[in-house]
Amino acid sequence: MQTIQAGMLYTGKEVLRNVTLRWEGTILSAIEPADTGATLTTYPVVTPALIDAHSHIGLIRSGEPQAEAEANDQMEAILAHADVLDSIQMDDPGFRDSIESGVLYACVLPGSGNIVGGDSAVIRNYAPNTNAALIRRAGIKAAFGYNPMGVRDWKGTRPYTRMGALAMLRARLHDVRSKLGKEASGSPEAPVYSADEAVLRALLRREKRLRVHVHKADDVAALLRFVDEFGLDIVVEHTCDVHEIATYNELAARGIPVVYGPLDTLAYKTELKHESWRNIEYLINSGVTYGLMTDHPVILQKTLLLTLRWFLRVGLSKQQALEIITRQNAAILGINDVLGTLEPGKWASFVCWSGDPFALESYPLAVYGEGALLHQEG
Repeated sequence: MQTIQAGMLYTGKEVLRNVTLRWEGTILSAIEPADTGATLTTYPVVTPALIDAHSHIGLIRSGEPQAEAEANDQMEAILAHADVLDSIQMDDPGFRDSIESGVLYACVLPGSGNIVGGDSAVIRNYAPNTNAALIRRAGIKAAFGYNPMGVRDWKGTRPYTRMGALAMLRARLHDVRSKLGKEASGSPEAPVYSADEAVLRALLRREKRLRVHVHKADDVAALLRFVDEFGLDIVVEHTCDVHEIATYNELAARGIPVVYGPLDTLAYKTELKHESWRNIEYLINSGVTYGLMTDHPVILQKTLLLTLRWFLRVGLSKQQALEIITRQNAAILGINDVLGTLEPGKWASFVCWSGDPFALESYPLAVYGEGALLHQEG
């Protein structure tokens, strides 16, 4: 059994002081009052491992030219059966930087050039290869808004407008829903599904989630029409241009979560013209379930915790802010049975800080992933 002590412990649910963490193998076994009689390594602050809910790490890689990036495949507008895990390269130096900053887990998604881009992967940033990295799947990536119409020079049939992009997706979903109807009717001729159609079938049956890139309020409205028409289970990604509360109120009422961000970026396209850190007040005040992304490398994954300063600025406590990139991200990604909070029975994955994690002079002294020491300062 291994043991450390923490002057302050952010569990992901509450703040404890002067406690001992014990773990055996990969699993936390106990959090107890500090053992004052023992000589144990003591850290000023310990937090759960940080989780990035939306990134392209391992696809757009540090030190490699843009021509070698693999976030988007240009051969078809709808490529639902693509698997992002097939393009992730774990030797991306970005992973090392993330680990040293306490970001040990990431959801990697295809980019947003395709109307449907393929399957996601929630991974360990510290794994030696992608088979060891994979923890779970967290949904199929799709994109509404400008991005799919802005890549008209790519191969395949490409839309020129928002309505064109959604018409292409609607037609595919209608075709698959028709086959599902024949399947349900017990027709003697069982329908045959292509690889893409098999994924769309799973979406229509709510066996998979759709993770939808969308920034503007009217693009969210179009997405909700799709939800009503096809009964989809979705997570809304980004919403950085949404600058009123009504959109978030509707998402909250429907129980649809948002993975917000990235913050600290240039508003580099028209659909971000209303982007502002102040918009997060609408997100918070609506009561919608939300997490936070880096969209790495749009902002680097190692800066994930730094972006929480905007949430402190609008009134969240440090504990509430840390919950966004621990407990809340884990819940949206469906990994909260093993990660997101520090409690017995979950993975011993945590970050030991030199001081207040929100202070500029603070840094991780030690980082543990599933009980193993991954990084130690000095």
